[in-house]
Amino acid sequence: MNTTFEDSVADATESLKRAQSTLISEIKNYPTPVAGCDVQYNHLLEEKARVTAALQALSTPMFTPTPRQLTA
Repeated sequence: MNTTFEDSVADATESLKRAQSTLISEIKNYPTPVAGCDVQYNHLLEEKARVTAALQALSTPMFTPTPRQLTA
């Protein structure tokens, strides 16, 4: 079976959405942290931000400049 680019993006998006859901659940159920002192909690927040940015990058159209004139 040949995997298309669109299939790969859809798979990546689904995986990232699952990761995002897991992180949101972990953050929601995390014990109340001491403000600014909980390294593990801060790590979860950083990972959630990375996953969110990756999801946004996958859904944002990319501008690819092309030359106006063909060159030999």
